[in-house]
Amino acid sequence: MRARIPGGRGTWPAIWMLPDENTYGNHSWPDNGEIDIMEHVGYDPNVIHASTHCKSYYFRTNNQKTGVTLVPDATTAFHVYAIEWTPETITAEIDGQLYFAARNEGTGWQAWPWDKPFHVLLNVAVGGEWGGQKGIDEAAFPQQMLVDYVRIYQMKKR
Repeated sequence: MRARIPGGRGTWPAIWMLPDENTYGNHSWPDNGEIDIMEHVGYDPNVIHASTHCKSYYFRTNNQKTGVTLVPDATTAFHVYAIEWTPETITAEIDGQLYFAARNEGTGWQAWPWDKPFHVLLNVAVGGEWGGQKGIDEAAFPQQMLVDYVRIYQMKKR
């Protein structure tokens, strides 16, 4: 996906994925997984995050698998955000530069629920538990995420 994300204290743009169906554990989050392709919180300028959340690894237990990178023009230029998701790994890149990798430990759905269809979400939240931690600068609004394109490819079966 190629996009220019918004900035400003209180913004929380994200490109992420959730499962089409909740079949594991208590049939809800985080048991069935979440893949964060890109998250940015406006109070932390130019810092981009990618994460995976599941029953074994998520932010409430402070052990989610996360990659963080500094992008000096994160909110002023377009960037290409991508993941590659295989049965063995999930990796994230910005402009072709790898900045996150999670590996399947082979210990079951609690640590790797990414074996079923997911859908993509694009959103700009305002405030919230993470995005609003340092308040909201109302002078920074209105805001928008500009999306040039979204491309989804399926790997050939081996």
